Amino acid sequence: MKQRILVVDDDKLVADTLSLVYQANGFDAEARYSAAEGLERARTYDPAVLVCDLVMPEENGLSLVDKMHREMPKCRLLMLTGFLHHAAKVEQQALKMKRPLKLLQKPCPPAELLRETRALLIA
Repeated sequence: MKQRILVVDDDKLVADTLSLVYQANGFDAEARYSAAEGLERARTYDPAVLVCDLVMPEENGLSLVDKMHREMPKCRLLMLTGFLHHAAKVEQQALKMKRPLKLLQKPCPPAELLRETRALLIA
């Protein structure tokens, strides 16, 4: 069975593109466009990895990651941001959860995204 990746980004082009990158590389991937949609889908999809944007309207990626951590402790977490000054917030969240929370800068080359995702899956 293919490993499932759930991509959550309010930029539909980014979310859909990342989902296609994962699909083209042997993953089962789906895209959602808000934290609320992502959490709702995750509850039935049971992804191995959540890839989400940090800055989104309404509910941000840290809030989504916190909920995923509580509801799906086995799901690996990978965040994307175009604003690296948010890195400290992500590090604090990871320490609070006591689990890996990888942060990559957007735009992220597909090779790096896939490498980091595979590393999370074997960690």
